[in-house]
Amino acid sequence: MRATRDKTPAGILGPSPGEAKMGRGAGRVLLIAMALLLALHTRPASALTKSYLVMASQRPASWSDLLTQITSQFRILYTFEPINGIGLQIDTVFVPHLKLLTGILVIEDKLRQVSTTHSWGFLGLKGSDGETANEWNNVPNSGEGVIIANVDTGVSPISPSFRDDGSLPALSKSRWRGECEASPGCNNKLIGARLFNEGIKAMNKENGGVNGQQLNETDLNSPWDYVGHGTHTLSTAGGGFVANVGAFGHGTGTAKGGSPRAHVASYKACFAPGCSDLDILMAILTAVADGVQVLSLSLGAPATDYVSDMMAIGTAFAVTQEVVVVAAAGNSGPVAGSVTNVAPWMLTVGASTMDRIFPADVVTGAKTITGQSLSNSTLPANEPIAMISGEKANSAGQSVANSVLCLPGSLDPAKVAGKIVVCKGARGRAAKGQVVKQAGGVGMVLCNDATSGASIITDPHIIPTAHCSYSQCQELFNYLQSTGSPMGYIKTRDAEVGVKPSPVMAAFSSRGPNTITPQILKPDITAPGVGVIAAVSQEVSPTGLVSDGRRVPYSVMTGTSMACPHVAGIAGLLRARYPKWGPPMIYSAIMTTATTEANDNTRIRDETGSAATPFSYGSGHVDPVRALDPGLVYDTTTHDYANFICSLRPTDTQGLLPVSLPLPLSILWTLLARVFRDTNSNPFECSHGANHPEDLNYPSISVACLPHSGSVVTVKRRVMNVGGGAASYTASIMQPAGVTVTVNPSTLVFDGENAEEEKHFTVTLQVHNAEEAAGYVFGSMEWSDGNHRVRSPIVATTKCV
Repeated sequence: MRATRDKTPAGILGPSPGEAKMGRGAGRVLLIAMALLLALHTRPASALTKSYLVMASQRPASWSDLLTQITSQFRILYTFEPINGIGLQIDTVFVPHLKLLTGILVIEDKLRQVSTTHSWGFLGLKGSDGETANEWNNVPNSGEGVIIANVDTGVSPISPSFRDDGSLPALSKSRWRGECEASPGCNNKLIGARLFNEGIKAMNKENGGVNGQQLNETDLNSPWDYVGHGTHTLSTAGGGFVANVGAFGHGTGTAKGGSPRAHVASYKACFAPGCSDLDILMAILTAVADGVQVLSLSLGAPATDYVSDMMAIGTAFAVTQEVVVVAAAGNSGPVAGSVTNVAPWMLTVGASTMDRIFPADVVTGAKTITGQSLSNSTLPANEPIAMISGEKANSAGQSVANSVLCLPGSLDPAKVAGKIVVCKGARGRAAKGQVVKQAGGVGMVLCNDATSGASIITDPHIIPTAHCSYSQCQELFNYLQSTGSPMGYIKTRDAEVGVKPSPVMAAFSSRGPNTITPQILKPDITAPGVGVIAAVSQEVSPTGLVSDGRRVPYSVMTGTSMACPHVAGIAGLLRARYPKWGPPMIYSAIMTTATTEANDNTRIRDETGSAATPFSYGSGHVDPVRALDPGLVYDTTTHDYANFICSLRPTDTQGLLPVSLPLPLSILWTLLARVFRDTNSNPFECSHGANHPEDLNYPSISVACLPHSGSVVTVKRRVMNVGGGAASYTASIMQPAGVTVTVNPSTLVFDGENAEEEKHFTVTLQVHNAEEAAGYVFGSMEWSDGNHRVRSPIVATTKCV
């Protein structure tokens, strides 16, 4: 069923007029009437309106008739037919009374943020000539026929990455049901561009702006990209081959997406200040109705329980319609528990480096430290210039704490003019350069703090800049303090490839554990998200700064936003290779074939140089070549997902659910579990038997609240043989510290007669050293037949989080 934008949905959803009252008795009607009377008498003079998702456990005959019982002052922004919901703008005084209606769930709209070429060579998908690697020759035409879409800030239809070269076959009207709202229009490569803005407009009206910003009317009313983010992510996932592409003369090569012959579509629901959840939900449901097969979501907000997370609700429906959903893990790392998009029906992607850097040297006498940048060198070339730390450059009335960070207005032009300024802080990197430039500085060294460590970012700075690690900057600060007249210069160089170790986890990449359901490990995977070159919109500068007059067709961006479409592109290749595979099978192939080793044959490191853990990279770094032939997959059915939802009842989790419940359980779980239907499309009902969230047939294993001694915890899993023919797989275990893990049976034999034969097994965990297992401990389980290695990370703790 298609989600609609109708302002008057009366009668469109109703099974019968009698259901409009949804079974309320006279007592409840009287209660509502009395509450409304009291509310009207106590209503403040200045009404406050907000926007909400309203879902019903049963379809009302008319939403308008239902709402009119409460007030006539409301506006229906969207109608979400597939999930029995609407987007509603209403005075907040009436919301408590709306919640009194039987079977109604009310979720306030909130703001999300976007989680902001050689990468495919690093992943093994491109040879030195720019052609697809030999391992992928049997992939049908690099994703041809697959439809990949994003929900983002829009698209630049004129980008060369979306050029229609006439070689792609046209899609039938039954296969593609979407629309193009862009002008100039779409083509057979970029097949759709749509706009969703009712939620953000309501937010703007309610608050006199969004996130402290005024909406740009041109951006607000066009499917074009006026931020640059959406064009970058869509071209990373499915952009076509474009030769001789680089960023400001650096890293020149052939640009391409992960599925370069896929069709792509853009669903704009994000703008400069952020994205309304209602707009995102409408975009997701519309994409499903249009025929999208892979959905890339580089968006995020702090994790919340699934029944109040509109993106989780929308993507749950998408997965039941066989749409692969790939989402960014967020940019709030390295804080523990900061990972977002944690629902198990999404593939959640963290960000790590690739083996390419853009070096920028800071030379002070005989000493050189090397950072990264996409900027010019200081002039005159290789000639020393006076340097000053932000600490010593504060203007009158500004604290040293501000000037150290080079915040706006904090630098004294009399102290800074003609000098290279050394600033601290990894946030607002390009903006700090603007502050230095406005104060008369001619260059900037940007220094990480201890938290950001060695995680340095390549940006297209507006002045000569070098972004340097924490340890290297300590040497620089020692030099600045050792002399009264520090001198130096910045020299930028062309890209270097083959850097070791790579990948390294980015400091900003959000970390586990999953704070909503710790029994589901998140993130799931990591992919290149640092210094990624892809198409951008020429409607905005490469830094996003108003003062930056440059316009370029390709540029570099960094974030889990960039990692997410890498995996979406790989998912498109898998969908083309295995058209009958459902989303969970594709998730499994990507996760179980990932690697935890860097290119120097050591474990993947984090920003401090220490060994990273599954809370950083999930199952590991994506390996698309191995993902083509995974051997075994964990197929999670809609029935499995529904049982997972049922398992979140507090009675079944021993009080472990880390959220407050907004509705009685009978209503709460019905609303979300109803999204997952069985093969006969009948509403799912929770079974009376015990369900445990860790029993979801997921490619990773995470167990919390392990008994300290004696008792064991056993989780259930099953795998499907997709390797072809008879096979025998044997399990091996890397034991977590303080925990003994056993697998039963330890050998799985497939006769090969059934093309999709499944085998069940159990994994038992028992604490043998409670002190060692007191924190989170990590191990792994691997099935191997001598040819395939099917690996699952194991996370365990005695903590009851």
